[in-house]
Amino acid sequence: MASNVKKKRFQLQSRLGRSDRSPLAIWFWELDRVLLGLILALIAIGLIAVAAASPVTALKQSTAAVTIDPLYYFYRQLGWVIVGLPLMLVVSMLPREQARRFAIMAGIAVFVLLFLVPIFGKSVNGAQRWIGYGFATIQPGEFLKPLYAVTLAWLLSLRIKDPSLPVISLSVVLTGIIAVLLLTQPNLGQTIIFCGIWFAVMTVSGLSARLIAAVSVGGVGGLVGAYFLYPVATQRINAWLFGGGEFDQVMFAHKALTGGGLLGTGPGLGTAKFKLPEAHTDYIFSVIGEEFGLLACMAIALVFLAIIVRVFLRLLDEEDNFVILAVTGLTAQFGGQALINMAVNLQLFPSKGMTLPFISYGGSSILALCIGIGLLLAFTRRNPYLDRSQYVSAWPERGQVAV
Repeated sequence: MASNVKKKRFQLQSRLGRSDRSPLAIWFWELDRVLLGLILALIAIGLIAVAAASPVTALKQSTAAVTIDPLYYFYRQLGWVIVGLPLMLVVSMLPREQARRFAIMAGIAVFVLLFLVPIFGKSVNGAQRWIGYGFATIQPGEFLKPLYAVTLAWLLSLRIKDPSLPVISLSVVLTGIIAVLLLTQPNLGQTIIFCGIWFAVMTVSGLSARLIAAVSVGGVGGLVGAYFLYPVATQRINAWLFGGGEFDQVMFAHKALTGGGLLGTGPGLGTAKFKLPEAHTDYIFSVIGEEFGLLACMAIALVFLAIIVRVFLRLLDEEDNFVILAVTGLTAQFGGQALINMAVNLQLFPSKGMTLPFISYGGSSILALCIGIGLLLAFTRRNPYLDRSQYVSAWPERGQVAV
């Protein structure tokens, strides 16, 4: 019996770092390391996928005068990852209260930038979504998504404390303004993501079944209205339903996705990817399917599913209403974006211009996702005392572990 107690004590002391109570050590034990590992796996997969898709875009953008390195976009993506990972870890170290304040303040700043896009924005491929100059060009809509999710959660958590506050109306107005600004860019895909975040957070906050049904009917009505009144939606839905135009892109993506069979043609050996318009961003899932096979695509989908399941498992014993709503919004953004991208590549949805989280190329996308996951890691951190209560009766005052 005594030997077993000593063995448990030794194992626990090794795991806890014995007397190490520095902020970094406490953060390490509070952090969901399984969730972090899944995210790092996605990032690694993304770098491999961008390396496979980079030659396509490099070849298309090369001219007789200027030849772009085939791995040019891979090198840039690697640079964004090197910047984004420390950013994600720093945000994950913030206490919950500071993480909330950071998200709200940063969200206000990015919201202002979104207003400036129609005035000072930069147009790329017919869409005016970027603002800035040169290397400092960013897409405010990307950064706003995780910040909006946390801000919305904070607003609705106030309603739980005081039902008389008109926070639902305020959230509708805020979401409506963002939707109008995005639709003018045009950016229908991100508009759908913002509405999806709002619906998910509202549902979890305790919205009545009648109101949920009304919102669902309103959402369907909004899509029908967009088809008749919003030219971008009309064009994409018609192409998806009747062929031609952007349908050819989706069709080529589907052929590339399934052309490699279960195991793929091999890294760098794909040919169908050269017919894709945005192989390194919107249709990178199809590049993976062609060169690494459908099994690799299924594995990636399972990683996304594992992340979502892991997050909600962490919420099972959570009692803070704000944290529950914030994590719901962040997960809805992350999972919804992945679902839409994969569905487009599978020819199940019209083309949306939506990147696959941590897989597709993009500086704004990577940095915004790192901020969002950093907030997710911050809100899902757990007190190490509670996680090991069966072994530790109290935090050691002088490095001694009580068993």
